Amino acid sequence: MRPFLLTLLVIAPTSLLAACSGGDPPGPSTNSPQASQPASPTIDFRVDGQLFLVRDGDTVATLDIEIADNDSSRARGLMQREDLPEKSGMLFIFPDESERAFWMANTPLALDLLFIRADGTVHNIRRYVQPMSAENVTSDGPVMYVLELEAGQSDALGLVEGDQISWERTAAP
Repeated sequence: MRPFLLTLLVIAPTSLLAACSGGDPPGPSTNSPQASQPASPTIDFRVDGQLFLVRDGDTVATLDIEIADNDSSRARGLMQREDLPEKSGMLFIFPDESERAFWMANTPLALDLLFIRADGTVHNIRRYVQPMSAENVTSDGPVMYVLELEAGQSDALGLVEGDQISWERTAAP
């Protein structure tokens, strides 16, 4: 009987401690209206550089850009982002010029995609790409860069195929 009692005295407090540690995280009480809303992760826009849109030698627009230049950042892209700051976009940089395909799964924003050759020439523009879609959006030719803008921005800026881009990194990678 004594080993059973000793085991009970050791196990009971340990179980009680484990049950207490699994409670609600610090924050609003479970009775508050905020507690019933799930927390959605937000990914803040990070300014890594500036991109210059050029036509006939004149800069027509300057944008803040977030740079996606490795497999992880290119795979994530603008997924789970609900908005972009004004005059901003994401520049995808690839190691070589090749046919590219993008999809919009887990991306709640409609986007314009500018497919850009290694020399900085806009090869083609896909406007108002449908959000949350698994359909491939292709470059229809070899490109080294892809610029994602909020849908409508390429029209608002008057961008056309044949325009040029240049960019500079202003933040450490």
